[in-house]
Amino acid sequence: MLDRLTSPMAGRTPEIDLHDLVTQLFPINRSLTGAGVRQTLEIVGRHIDLTMHEVATGTPVLDWHVPAEWNIRGATISSMAGRRLVDFADNNLHVMGYSKPVSAVMSRAELARHVHTLPDQPDLIPYRTGYYADDWGFCLPDRLWREMTDDSYRVEIDSDLAPGSLTYGEFFVAGQSDKEVLITCHICHPSLANDNLSGISVMTALAIRQARLKPRLGYRFLFLPATIGALAWLDRNESRLGQVEHGLVLTCLGDTSCFHYKQSRKGAPIDRAVAHVLKHSGLPHEIMPFSPYGYDERQFCSPGFDLPVGCLMRGVHGTFPEYHTSADNLDFVKPDCLDQSYAVIAEVLDLLDRDCVYERVDGRGEPQLGRRGLYRAIAGQREAGGATQMDLLWVLNLADGRHSLLDMAIRADVPFARIEAAARLALDAELIRSFQTASEAP
Repeated sequence: MLDRLTSPMAGRTPEIDLHDLVTQLFPINRSLTGAGVRQTLEIVGRHIDLTMHEVATGTPVLDWHVPAEWNIRGATISSMAGRRLVDFADNNLHVMGYSKPVSAVMSRAELARHVHTLPDQPDLIPYRTGYYADDWGFCLPDRLWREMTDDSYRVEIDSDLAPGSLTYGEFFVAGQSDKEVLITCHICHPSLANDNLSGISVMTALAIRQARLKPRLGYRFLFLPATIGALAWLDRNESRLGQVEHGLVLTCLGDTSCFHYKQSRKGAPIDRAVAHVLKHSGLPHEIMPFSPYGYDERQFCSPGFDLPVGCLMRGVHGTFPEYHTSADNLDFVKPDCLDQSYAVIAEVLDLLDRDCVYERVDGRGEPQLGRRGLYRAIAGQREAGGATQMDLLWVLNLADGRHSLLDMAIRADVPFARIEAAARLALDAELIRSFQTASEAP
């Protein structure tokens, strides 16, 4: 699959083994709160200088409040003869998230009210949560549940819901501008490799990459529990949201599906940037309109904020059979797909950072290219896959203080890198000059 990337993108490789990081994080039990979230962030913090924030239980965040902290040590369903049939130690999907403690002997009929299965996928364990339900539950393969025909069972859940805090991680790479790119992923799912850990892994590698650069824009990476984590960050940072120039929510980046990009609510420049990169990547993809259902883009794009944030994924939530089941495991996530996702997003970030507006030094007519040695320069560029004469002509025609490099690339229907290369030639020849950044253009 990777050989289908264009050469500029193919040179973008992560500095860490993405699948190895997914493997390392996979056994940890995560939820909205608790020790598993902190352990996950501590591992991410070995790669980047991550700041961990704690928001106390009961803290109001917009229309919500931070729930009690949930931690679990173990859970089992056993026969009355003492044989363990279901054990949280075997798979942390076995217990419904935020289950309150239980220690009881109960009838099968009573237990059935707290059992979740997937009859259409009888060998898989479903993922279920009850964050605000004040309830408990077990998740198990439907085939196993149908084999459990005893009259009574012993049920144990060793957990607690107590005052504590919600934890999220933040890493910021300062830029030359006060404008920022906001990049987020959710960190609240247990052992789900694609719909959780692929986003964490790819985003960690991107944070490492951006920290080694000297970017024009700032880059803020947020590792958040879904919904409540995004709401908490928005509530705490409302006064500075005007600095967010672009934003991406990252999820489901390790499966073999084609890329899917869900547009922002407002039709922001990030939508054009991602669509352009995907179009010229040679990779199958689909552009999806905004919908108020999905991941945290629905919080960032809520009407009171309406931030320029889209969502990039491969498999779309709820549409692939492994979604929120035990089949979303380490085998489902492919190393080359993780690397490819990283390369695509790195290309998008480079485009955002380099998208500038230029104007002609003297815009009256077409300049003479030959006496400036530009035909020879173009020949050298073209042989390396760079700018063509037509690319340069587009730059010289559209460098009017109103069109950004991305505008030019879209108009010319060529990869952004070629237009950027043509602009460098024109700059060196003193035919154009910097007007302002794309975000400041009229």
